[in-house]
This record gives sequence, C-alpha cells and structure tokens, in this order.
Amino acid sequence: MRFIRPGKRAVAVAAAAIVASALTAAPAAAHGTTKPLGTKSLAAVLTADKSGFDRNGRDYDILTAAVLAVLKAKPSSPVGVLTDGRTALTAFLPNDRAFQRLVADIQHSRRLPGEKAAFTAVAGLGINTVESVLLYHVVPGATINRKAALKADGAKLKTAAGATVKVDVYGHWHKRIKLVDADRSDRDPRVIRFDLNKGNRQIAHGIDRVLRPINLP
Repeated sequence: MRFIRPGKRAVAVAAAAIVASALTAAPAAAHGTTKPLGTKSLAAVLTADKSGFDRNGRDYDILTAAVLAVLKAKPSSPVGVLTDGRTALTAFLPNDRAFQRLVADIQHSRRLPGEKAAFTAVAGLGINTVESVLLYHVVPGATINRKAALKADGAKLKTAAGATVKVDVYGHWHKRIKLVDADRSDRDPRVIRFDLNKGNRQIAHGIDRVLRPINLP
C-alpha cells in the first residue's frame, strides 16, 4: 500500500481546525497553563483609565464609552459579560484611532474626527447597532493568549454576535495576526497589542481597526 503525503495546505487547514476546536472547548488549555486563572474583568481594565477623551489614539476611551452607553441603555445586554470576570472570553479591543478611522470612512472624509466627535458619531448609529458591533469583538468561552493565537492560522472564531471572524497569521520571521471580518472593501484589523489582562479568564488584544459585521460601502 502506498501512502500519499498530504499537501502543506491540507495540513495547515487541519491544524487550524484542531486549534479552533481546542480554543472553544478548553479555555485553560488555550491559555497555555493549568494554573487557575484570575477573575478580573475586562470592564475593570477599561474603566481603570480615568483620562476620558484625549489625544491619545492608542488607548480605549471611545470603546469604554460605547460599552458604558450600551449597558446604561440596556442593562441586560450581553455586552455585560465584560463585567463578569468569572466568564472566560477573548475580546479584540479597537483603540481610539480605530474608531476615528471608522467614522471617517462612514462619513467619506479624509480627516479624522476628535475622540468626542467620533464617539458621538458612533452613538448616532443607534444603541442596537453599537451593541452588535461590540459583540462582534467578543469571543465567549475561550481565553486565547498570544501563543495560542499565533498557532490558530485559518481558525474561525465564533463571536458573541453569532458571526465569525477568521484568524490570519502572516509573516515569515516575525509573525503577525490580522482578523478577517465581514467587510471585504476595507483593510482588515491587525492585532497590535497582546494579552491585556493576562492571567485572568478574560483576556484581550488591541487592534488598529474596528471589526465590521457587515460590508460597508
């Protein structure tokens, strides 16, 4: 009997499927440790920054304001999972510059708005839309750290919004990650910060664009 060796693509696809299954089924294993994880919530991490809207495009003032706005309008929203550190999840956090770029794209403008103006524009989309966008950034049930994510090329992560986001690991010497969302007409977000709130059940990675659950014109 002659054994046929599978091609590299087939091996990569199979490996990605195995990793995706592991990430969903075993939060502790996905985190790469058997040590019990802490219960500090991502909401606690976000609200620890009291600076408010500023000129630092690398922090998460707009995201924090959006989360608080949704929870104020809809106290029972699924977004509230971010306040429950006992629930394992992985979130992708768009920084302020990411939201400014989103608003500029929606308004077909080349000029980035200030953070307060960007939040006002985002909130103007309606609380249900904001809620859906936020949930598209949350992967429930798995604590995925940088090490696990770099092994997940091709994996499709099911978000709290119900739709999926695909992990694309690229680069030869220095591995990087981008996330393929539902929008095919804009550049996909790249992960630029890893392992925020590391050591806890809720972990996050910073991204430079907002994940889009629909294809925007």
